[in-house]
Amino acid sequence: MDKNTLFSAFGKWVSPINIQKLSEQVEELKQDYYTKKLTTEAFIKLLLFAQLHEMKSLHEMSDALLDDNLQAALGFESLSASQLSRKNNKVNPTILSTLFLDLVSKIQGFHYKNGKNMPLKIIDSSTLPLNLTNYKWAKFRKTKAGVKLHLRLVFMDKDTIYPEKAVITPAKEHDRNQLEILVDDKEAMYVFDRGYVDYERFDSMTDEGYFFVSRLKKNAVIRELGNFSLPEDSTVLSDRMAYIGTTQNRADNIFRLVEVIDTKRNPLCLITNRFDLSAEEISEIYRSRWAIELFFKWLKQHVEIKHFYGMSETAIQNQIYLALIAFCLNVLVQLETKSKKPLLRITRWLRAAIWKPAYIWLRRFEEASSP
Repeated sequence: MDKNTLFSAFGKWVSPINIQKLSEQVEELKQDYYTKKLTTEAFIKLLLFAQLHEMKSLHEMSDALLDDNLQAALGFESLSASQLSRKNNKVNPTILSTLFLDLVSKIQGFHYKNGKNMPLKIIDSSTLPLNLTNYKWAKFRKTKAGVKLHLRLVFMDKDTIYPEKAVITPAKEHDRNQLEILVDDKEAMYVFDRGYVDYERFDSMTDEGYFFVSRLKKNAVIRELGNFSLPEDSTVLSDRMAYIGTTQNRADNIFRLVEVIDTKRNPLCLITNRFDLSAEEISEIYRSRWAIELFFKWLKQHVEIKHFYGMSETAIQNQIYLALIAFCLNVLVQLETKSKKPLLRITRWLRAAIWKPAYIWLRRFEEASSP
């Protein structure tokens, strides 16, 4: 019997989660002591169901348990919003962070099968605003609160991207402070924006063997050392090597500067320590940075991280990690079915067939790909 006949579509979707590893962590951290029905596993499944349906409150989740199929999937028939709230504030975010990284490793299994020798890794952050009255621990400005999701995104191709590493901090944390944490793979090419410009860090990255492309700030002091020739039909404006910075704050290494035109017809100056690629390739690598903007947009529009289910730091972190887990589960479906369909279409099909046998949902991918 095909194992997919044993699953509902929802069961198939969450099946990549390593339940054994989850149970071991729950046991080690004593998360389910004195728990009668809302185990950590059931909590994660319910919250993923809520992410899938973009539920905006714990009360909405509690009401959803009127569904017999959801009751069967979780193992209980009812649950109050207050019970959910207590669990949401109790579950250690380390558990969800570990599950997220485990799913990332499964995605990487597909990635490296495709023979990608130097993956493109895009670094950026997004601020999630919070109400200062309810989230005083996350004070950002005089009248604002917020948390910041610092993310490293792997760009496999234009159809497949996935988050690889996440750091959640108060919103006032500067992006540059996270470079040391997010840059740790010498077999990758990193892409980031001018918010990460740090000459001292650029020097150390170069000395340590890390490759990057970034946008240079407009007020950067440049001491040009020479020009590289460009093809006659090149869309690149200039290709130079130079020292960057003032006498008091100057990078020791020589860097390459590639000037290009953006989509709004404005000139951009890119800085990189790669001299072996063409200027057009450098331009194209930086252009791929749009993928992380689309990722943040997808997260904010199609999973639930705008309406938070709790006010504690633990509850906020748990919800963000669950959103990342939901995205990774969608990517795994996309990779397993070799589908070029966008993740939003995959999600809609899942919602429509959620309690039907998994093969009915998976058959939809075959029908969609046939001529």
